[in-house]
Amino acid sequence: MTGPYRKPLRAALFRRWKQQGRQDKQGQQHGQAFNKKTQKTIYPPLDEYQLTADLKLNLEQLQQIFAKCSDVVRRDFYCGQMVKVALIYIDGMADKKLIEDTLVRTLQQASPELARELVDRSRDLATVMEKIMPMTDVAVVDNMASLVKHVLDGDTVLLLDGYNRVLALSTRSWEHRTVDEPIAESVVRGPRESFIESLRTNTTLIRRRLKTPSLKMETICLGRYTMTNVVITYLEDLADPAVVREVRQRLEGIQIDGILESAYIEELIEDNPSSPFPQIDHTERPDKVVAALLEGRVGILVDNTPFALIVPTIFIQFIQASEDYYERYYLSSFLRIARFVALNIALLLPAAYVAVSTFHQEMLPTNLLIRLASQREGIPFPAVIEALIMELSFELLREAGVRLPRQVGQAVSIVGALVIGEAAVSAGLVSPAMVIVVALTGISSFALPSFAMAITLRLLRFIMLILAGTLGFYGIMLGLLAILVHLNTLRSFGVPYLAPVTPWNFSDFKDALIRTPRWAMNSRPSQIGYRDPVRQGAGLKPTPPASSNPRPGEGKS
Repeated sequence: MTGPYRKPLRAALFRRWKQQGRQDKQGQQHGQAFNKKTQKTIYPPLDEYQLTADLKLNLEQLQQIFAKCSDVVRRDFYCGQMVKVALIYIDGMADKKLIEDTLVRTLQQASPELARELVDRSRDLATVMEKIMPMTDVAVVDNMASLVKHVLDGDTVLLLDGYNRVLALSTRSWEHRTVDEPIAESVVRGPRESFIESLRTNTTLIRRRLKTPSLKMETICLGRYTMTNVVITYLEDLADPAVVREVRQRLEGIQIDGILESAYIEELIEDNPSSPFPQIDHTERPDKVVAALLEGRVGILVDNTPFALIVPTIFIQFIQASEDYYERYYLSSFLRIARFVALNIALLLPAAYVAVSTFHQEMLPTNLLIRLASQREGIPFPAVIEALIMELSFELLREAGVRLPRQVGQAVSIVGALVIGEAAVSAGLVSPAMVIVVALTGISSFALPSFAMAITLRLLRFIMLILAGTLGFYGIMLGLLAILVHLNTLRSFGVPYLAPVTPWNFSDFKDALIRTPRWAMNSRPSQIGYRDPVRQGAGLKPTPPASSNPRPGEGKS
């Protein structure tokens, strides 16, 4: 390169080379390294840091770990005017009032005798601190990795000069929304509590409903950067140990930078990730999780999300709602059958209309066929293209209604569908019958309790439309056969996806497509709750009491 740009370019490269040299030198002084290829500073792992008895050295290591972290607070003072101590916590995640008014004041006002025991180290650290501090939830930490984990979880860490162990004090307190009604799974009758983004609140909602020591909650930390706490909850007396072990192994095998929502975990632990059908159920209702645990299933709670996961999962669960168990069994059975009909309408109605109007007109009555033919007169598109255009327009309107603010989203989606449908019919682009078919299909997809299953049907509906437009009912039957074969091969943590249909189990049909009375549901699902199959005692059907004292006037004539 020649000309006036050569010297400025050389000077810029020289400045960059000098800057990288300074970064390398500073990184080496602080135990770091600078990767010239990725232009990133490489920090040593936390396992290389060691807790020592020198308070100053421990604080220097923590300052290096939490460098450029303005929300990490350090508080230095003397305990009983004899022992130098330091508190480390994160502003916004720890209760500052509790720390300043209770913890700091108590340590500063410690008696000289207790402070002397700390100086002489004549007694155990935890034993002495139990006499000084009014807090009950205290953990002794002996490595730097656990110390950093406690700080990032919102605890306050207490370091004392002369000790190579520290104390982690539970002072967690941060802003979170209150327990409110479920948004995605609302019911007319039933509990109105839903999970929130606080993991400890969610575990409390479950513990309140299951007051038994058999309820186990195991915590696993996932995510290299997020360090998200994940809780595996189950009833030890009912859950299959093999399923619990499999859940634990799959979670521990996840190596990822971060977990932001339970959907991250769902995609990483399901049996068949290439299947469009959901193999893990998710819910924001504590009562639904508790009901699943009572059947022998396993729940997975993830911090920072209100949605919990339930495994194993079968297909029939996605047409069942929590409200089915809070209403009379007649109504619940009717609603389940209606949802099953809605599932078939959402999947097959547009494809069936296209197949009949294009290939199988002889299946329609003459009067109906004449009306449909008159409506389609002048329509410039084949029936399959007409259906695809209307379905795609409906999906776009529905997606727009979800993304818009709540105040205008519903109005835009509903009014937009009416206006566009009426305008399309008036312009002669689509027939009125097609508008009715697409509207019924959309309403049927909304009738399903599971949003995940509704999305799956929306995707498969387009495939069935194309098959119907090319092969008619033969294409629909081929598509249904492929779907059934695929469903029959699916497993959810070893449990067949189509149970209790295949493998066949008549007793499980008491809570499948219909719901029998509660006094008749004596057993748990055979594929899941086999460890303790008896759910309740026999003979619980209520009967009117026998009258021992006849009313006046009802005696023998």
